[in-house]
Amino acid sequence: MASDKNKNKLAFLSMPAPASYVAGLGRGASGFTTRSDIGPAREGPSAEAVAEAQARRGEEPEVDPEQFQDPDNEYGLFAGTTYEQDDEEADRIYETVDQNMDARRRARRESRENAELMQHRAERPKIQQQFADLKRGLSVVTDQEWENIPEVGNLTRKKRRKDERTFVVPDSVIVGDRTKTEYESSLDSRQQQSDGFATSADSGTMTNFVEIGQARDKILSLKLDQISGTSTNSGLATSVDPKGYLTSLDSVVIKSEAEIGDIKRARMLFDSLVKSNPKHAPGWIAAACLEEHAGRMVAARKLIKAGCEQCPKSEDVWLEAARLHNRDDAKIILANAVQHVGQSVKIWLAAADLESDAKTKRRVLRKALENIPNSVRLWKETVNLETSAADARILLSRAVEVIPLSVELWLALARLETPDRAKAVLNKARKSIPTSHEIWIAAGRLLEQEASADPDKPVEARNKELDIVDKMIEEGVRELRRHQVLLTREQWLKEAERCETEGSPRTCEAIIKATVAMEVEEEDRLDTWVADAESAESRGMVSTSRAILAYALKVFPDKRDLWRRAADLEKAHGTRESLDAVLTQAVHYCPQAEVLWLMSAKEKWLTGDVPAAREVLEKAFIANPESEQIWLAAVKLEAENGELNVARELLIRARTVADTERIWMKSVVFERQQERYDVALETISTALSKFPKFAKLYMIQGQIHQLQRNYAAARASYAAGMKACPKEVTLWVLAGKLEELDGKSIKARAILEKGRLVNPASEILWAESIGVEERSGGTAQAKAMMSRGLQECPTSGILWSMAIWAEPRPMRKSRSVDALKKSKDSAIVTCTVARLFWAERKVEKARQWFSRSVATEQDRDQGDHWAWWLTFERQHGTPQYVEEVIKQCVAAEPHHGPVWQSVAKDDTNVGKSTKELLEMVAEALH
Repeated sequence: MASDKNKNKLAFLSMPAPASYVAGLGRGASGFTTRSDIGPAREGPSAEAVAEAQARRGEEPEVDPEQFQDPDNEYGLFAGTTYEQDDEEADRIYETVDQNMDARRRARRESRENAELMQHRAERPKIQQQFADLKRGLSVVTDQEWENIPEVGNLTRKKRRKDERTFVVPDSVIVGDRTKTEYESSLDSRQQQSDGFATSADSGTMTNFVEIGQARDKILSLKLDQISGTSTNSGLATSVDPKGYLTSLDSVVIKSEAEIGDIKRARMLFDSLVKSNPKHAPGWIAAACLEEHAGRMVAARKLIKAGCEQCPKSEDVWLEAARLHNRDDAKIILANAVQHVGQSVKIWLAAADLESDAKTKRRVLRKALENIPNSVRLWKETVNLETSAADARILLSRAVEVIPLSVELWLALARLETPDRAKAVLNKARKSIPTSHEIWIAAGRLLEQEASADPDKPVEARNKELDIVDKMIEEGVRELRRHQVLLTREQWLKEAERCETEGSPRTCEAIIKATVAMEVEEEDRLDTWVADAESAESRGMVSTSRAILAYALKVFPDKRDLWRRAADLEKAHGTRESLDAVLTQAVHYCPQAEVLWLMSAKEKWLTGDVPAAREVLEKAFIANPESEQIWLAAVKLEAENGELNVARELLIRARTVADTERIWMKSVVFERQQERYDVALETISTALSKFPKFAKLYMIQGQIHQLQRNYAAARASYAAGMKACPKEVTLWVLAGKLEELDGKSIKARAILEKGRLVNPASEILWAESIGVEERSGGTAQAKAMMSRGLQECPTSGILWSMAIWAEPRPMRKSRSVDALKKSKDSAIVTCTVARLFWAERKVEKARQWFSRSVATEQDRDQGDHWAWWLTFERQHGTPQYVEEVIKQCVAAEPHHGPVWQSVAKDDTNVGKSTKELLEMVAEALH
């Protein structure tokens, strides 16, 4: 029965499989490919058979990509060949050809790649560069501001799941907690033997816990006193010096195992060195220094003592031994040293330094001089210890007898002598050392000092004595050349600067006169001397620069640029008298130089000497009868001093003699300032008949009509000017402002648009057009106009400044960064950035940027920038800062700027100084 049942279970093995049956699908063993699926293995077609089949079908054979193999690693056909000399030569030739082909355009290619890289970095800067200004701003953050920065918290506004982890409590904790509150009611065996107590107490004795507490407090206070260093038991190991504790920790050298190993190896090497060559002094010194570094001072002293015994003639060993011992032992060591090395200056000086008393030092040094009388250093040290000038003089007299070739000793003796005896000393020195230039210079300085000693001496006598200085230096240079002592030109210039630094300007000038022409080619003299003067002035050597220019002017008296440099030098560093003397000589040698005449007249006028200024201008008229600048300077001088009729007569004569368009314009402006409008209009009519292309005449004519409320005539004047001078931008601006003043903004817009067509890429016209739109209330039109303007004038500082202020407050900073990049650091944009920092209360940054806005000579001419800076300093700066800004502005004498020009050219402000105009512009900018 059981066998039938088993047969029925295995009956499926002989049955056919169902149609959809897949072997192994149920257990996931399907999808395998076996040998039975693909048939028996066989060899594929050969390469020849494949090529023959391709030829029958007309197909091209495939190219083997490996047929161009590396010649250094050949295989196949050339696998068995050898790399011969011919192959090497061929490879070398091909390599040379490749290098030449690569070098043909390398410079151009590299420059192009560098330019592309710079352009890419400029267009797509790194995040680090974009935030560079913010990083620099962190330098002004104070410690308090840094501490007030809040900590970074959870800003995601998401509740974070708390980390609630549980741990299994061990059984010992549970058992201990259980027995914590239990009471023991039984005694162990030890307690039972002592009647229930671990230690039996004496009968009738009570424990005093108060005394125990007091004793504990006393011990604790004693320990605290010892630690704080207030204990009297300072010799205990527990006493600590609280002030020197950290310092003592620094002095503790904790050596690593590697350092200890290095020290041991070095010790073995030095030990071998001193044993093999015991007469080698540096070996003993190095071995002692090693032991000192290792902290073994006793061993170091023993080694250096042995070194002294082995090398008694080496001064370095004795000096090292003295250094390693204390002061008293060092004195004994050096006393032994002088027995062996008595001619060593270093040992005698070290012995003198060990003495604390000046008298003992003096005795040691005099003993040294007995052994080494020809040592300059010992003589100098001995003289320096003398407190009496007479004793020092005696010592120096003896020193120059013993060492007659020491320049320092001769000069020191001359300084201590009286002027008469100093001359004798220097004469002896000159005979003893004829090759020393220092003695000749000292003689010249002595003569200069003697000439300048008496302030009551007449000027002529003083000048005669100072002329001897020039002769002395000239003779010295000649004598030195005779003795084959040839100092270079640069060395003489350095000596001249040293004389100026030490307070001998005339000796400096004498050196320059005698040596500045040395080693200079004739055709290079002017450029070389100008460069020397500029270099000396940049280093603050004014007398040297003045002397170089004076010598150059003697050689080239007709060079007006040289005279201008000399005048500028005196104006910056000299006195009014010296400047006047230079300008007087300048106009004498260069009478055709109008600038020099004007500078001379202006300086006399500034000093309040008006008659002298008139006299200078009269001489200038004689030398330059048709000079426009001199005529106008004379008119300005008379007008500033209230001589209006004289100024008017001068203008009439100037129109007759010079007859230039600028003189006619100044005549019209003069009449307008006097409110003689009819005369001014008549003069303009006459001037326009002579100069119809002079745009300023049309401007003044239109402005006069505008003052008279005659808008039609003003419009006609501007129209005639725009027709005659279409390229004059100011005429278009004035015409637009006239229409806007008359309430015709549409016509003003049309005039400015026509002006932009005639004058493309004019930033002034674009700025005026944007202003018209803003004043008429068209903010959107103004932004559109600004975008068009920036497209046509991408580097305009005016337009970028207006674009910054047109942005909302949070966007102004990023806009200013773009403006600085595109406008190439325009002064107007720089001033705008300074005002942005001002608005953010960043005072120091604002001050720096205001300073940058007036850095160059061209930027200093912008009066509006000075006014903004002055307003800022009045609000945030000190009175010193305010005075400095005013001083710099007066020195710069600005003439441009929208607000500055409107204030300065107002007829009511004629004759006002730069300081007054600055105050008025600052008020107008508020």
